Amino acid sequence: MALGVLPEYPWDLMVPYRDRAAAHRDGIVDLSIGSPVDPTPQLVRDALTAATDAHGYPATVGTPALRRAIVAWFERRRGVTGLDTDAVLPTIGSKELVALLPFFLGVGAGDAVVHPRAAYPTYEMGAVFAGAEAVASDDPDAWPANTRLVWLNSPGNPDGRVLDVPELRRAVERARALGAAIVGDECYAELGWEAPWQEGAVPSVLDPRVTGGDPTGVLAIYSLSKQSNMAGYRAAFVGGDPVLIARLTTARKHAGLMPPAPLQAAMTVALGDDAHVQEQKDRYRARRDRLKPALEAAGFRIDHSEAGLYLWATEDRDAWQSIERLAELGILAGPGHFYGTSFPRHVRLSLTATDERIGRAAARLAAVAVR
Repeated sequence: MALGVLPEYPWDLMVPYRDRAAAHRDGIVDLSIGSPVDPTPQLVRDALTAATDAHGYPATVGTPALRRAIVAWFERRRGVTGLDTDAVLPTIGSKELVALLPFFLGVGAGDAVVHPRAAYPTYEMGAVFAGAEAVASDDPDAWPANTRLVWLNSPGNPDGRVLDVPELRRAVERARALGAAIVGDECYAELGWEAPWQEGAVPSVLDPRVTGGDPTGVLAIYSLSKQSNMAGYRAAFVGGDPVLIARLTTARKHAGLMPPAPLQAAMTVALGDDAHVQEQKDRYRARRDRLKPALEAAGFRIDHSEAGLYLWATEDRDAWQSIERLAELGILAGPGHFYGTSFPRHVRLSLTATDERIGRAAARLAAVAVR
């Protein structure tokens, strides 16, 4: 099946609002895109520098050291035991993996790819690339019989929703009953804010309490972009069912999708150091503690957002009206329209701005606080 006409990139619609926000006398506060602004940790940069003599082709499966680091990270940080090094695979960022996974797993015409109702748009685009149908649903009982791939996103982008162990287990059981693979996109798992998730206890879809100790049909994706400020490195990985990992490995070998060797060295070091992750989480916590009450004082309600990198806010009116109001204050957010059809009255605000810019946003919102 040939690839059809693709939709326009939605963020192009933001240009006039960006222009309006940029015209603010005190400058724009761009909270629309979750792109890190803090420095990449020095130990990661040093590892990259030390590995620049990369004259040979890198391994698609990753170096043995990287694979061991991924397995150890899953056990130490996510409570996932029993993985071997043949059950993990590094990738060139997580977005290309999300976009290509349905195709690489053999999903195609006549199949359904299920994703959350409030969803990162690449889930749908991956279904489009594979010629499958994208279905937005948070209810496992409503997943259609032709489902072949299920995406979970916890903590969620854009809404910061966390799925607990019973919810994850129910989803895995339903996917298995349908004969579908199920994938947890867990890129924000280190960023829990509210009880009981504030101490890094966000559960993984690979947690033995979810899978019963059997990862068959289950994968989890993680990225170092947010926890380690490595978005520019394109550093991510997937783990889980070794049969699915073997299929992905073969496909990626044929496609030449090899993470560069210096990147693999940097990933290995980043995965072994927890201190810098805590430092970055503390930065985001401080920014959230300033921005959230300022939004609430200005008349926004914050829904979910108990974890992750965003605040999911609404004034109970069309998102474009809220985007316009915020732009007048020099603040740029993302409209809920970009994350599916179910939340047209929400906006997403990122915590990825400097302390100074977050402070400016909070001050501007305080000036228009609803009294």
